[in-house]
Amino acid sequence: MFGSIMGYLSKDLGIDLGTANTLIHAKGQGVVVNEPSVVSINQRNGQIIAVGHEAKAMIGKTPPNVLVSRPLQRGIIADFEVTEKMLRYFFEKIHRETTAFLPRPRVVVGVPLDVTEVERKAVGDAVLSAGAREVHILEEPMAAAIGAGLPISDPVGNMIVDIGGGTTEIAVISLNGVVTAKSITIAGDELNRNIAQYARDVFNLLLGERVAEDIKIEVGSAAPVGNRMEASMRGRDLLSGLPREITVNDDQIREAMSRSIRAIVDHVKSILEITPPELVADIYRRGIVLTGGSALLRGLDQAIAQGTGLPVRITDDPLMSVVRGTGLVLEDPKLLHDVELPIQDVMR
Repeated sequence: MFGSIMGYLSKDLGIDLGTANTLIHAKGQGVVVNEPSVVSINQRNGQIIAVGHEAKAMIGKTPPNVLVSRPLQRGIIADFEVTEKMLRYFFEKIHRETTAFLPRPRVVVGVPLDVTEVERKAVGDAVLSAGAREVHILEEPMAAAIGAGLPISDPVGNMIVDIGGGTTEIAVISLNGVVTAKSITIAGDELNRNIAQYARDVFNLLLGERVAEDIKIEVGSAAPVGNRMEASMRGRDLLSGLPREITVNDDQIREAMSRSIRAIVDHVKSILEITPPELVADIYRRGIVLTGGSALLRGLDQAIAQGTGLPVRITDDPLMSVVRGTGLVLEDPKLLHDVELPIQDVMR
């Protein structure tokens, strides 16, 4: 009885638990949380100092007693306790304006394609420990396809490439199931590392994680752009040990990321090679859909189209595709039943 009352007062939630960002959709409200998956902790007493944007602003700037943690790696929980605290913080923030003093939401959460049973259970346990009364899990490409408005229930081939922070998920979906798929660890974070390594190798400049990401956003591209773009790159000179600033252009940053971009294209082609021919015919006609925050990299759709010979389009607001999909299945019990992954009864 108590659980059902708390459920009535709580909001059903859909969660995109991403390496870079955590997004939460509340039923009837839309996306209510869009924050970095970062938590800062005082190691002396174990207390949470900041979560989300505030914690991300602390990266590389903390004293020894403060740890800035990214508890999710490649979309998988790397630190269970910190993930639980982060989710609990978000749940309480969402329910702050309701009468629920102890929120017990029903939750749908997306997980990467290649998670093991143990990793899947860890996600469910973390969400339950954070305060959920019921957990449903579905694969992120499936959630992204639903969020992108693809007809996943029809007997047609839908190819989706979800490029996030930690992983790129490539899947062909038909009749509410994943037919062929692959998950790779080349995504937004890897592109940041490419830029940092390029600065080190070419300019003897040591960059921080956030600086590399800012450069990628400012002038990064996967294919030549119309106008030349330049940005200031600031870091520590490896020879003198002193701060130094240089100017880089889009050609240089594109060169830095080129190997990873080619790898993404090659993996997309490898999935097409093992997809049944009837579905490939559908994909040839319908094209490939890009989702995920890293799909916003300039020219990435052009690079994949050139490499595969297929039409490629970026869905509207690609960062929101997965969380939008989890929100839609919250509204459709039959669809949720058809697409959710089997989980142990203890997670219900």
